Amino acid sequence: MVIRTCKAEDIVAAGIFYDRVVKHLCENINYPKWRYKEYPSESSVREMTQKGCQFICIDNGVIVGAFVLNDDPQGKYENATWSTQLSRGDYMVCHTLAAEPSLQGRGIGRQMVAYCIDYAKSQAYKAIRLDVVPDNIPAKKLYEKCEFQYIGDADLERDIAEIPLFSLYELNF
Repeated sequence: MVIRTCKAEDIVAAGIFYDRVVKHLCENINYPKWRYKEYPSESSVREMTQKGCQFICIDNGVIVGAFVLNDDPQGKYENATWSTQLSRGDYMVCHTLAAEPSLQGRGIGRQMVAYCIDYAKSQAYKAIRLDVVPDNIPAKKLYEKCEFQYIGDADLERDIAEIPLFSLYELNF
């Protein structure tokens, strides 16, 4: 399995990957409340790829996972009570982490989170922070298994009516 930044030639396939994941979630339990063909989608993959922060996980030539890793919390992280006071730019944020539904339970998510941790450390960041929809139990379990600490729920002022609060996690180095 290889994890690397998404390249221009990967955008369509990564968009199809996210479409497959979101369709599966919508047909079952949509824990992250993602919207099919809206977010995450090919257009969000294109934007994040252009910014150099979209990553893909490839196994035998097929995308089996994807995530965004950058230093943009996409909301007011200062509304939370973090264990360590850090300025924006001192920590990375993991977004839209997803694994192939047919392969879930095989450690792909853990490998992607481990990659995020190693990458953030190699770039001299002091922590990784992230937010999760409060009832996204699978994501919460994954991050807790990877030693992230739950620090509480907060309004990140993202103006998403169906998600007034987000559960926040951090891993300090």
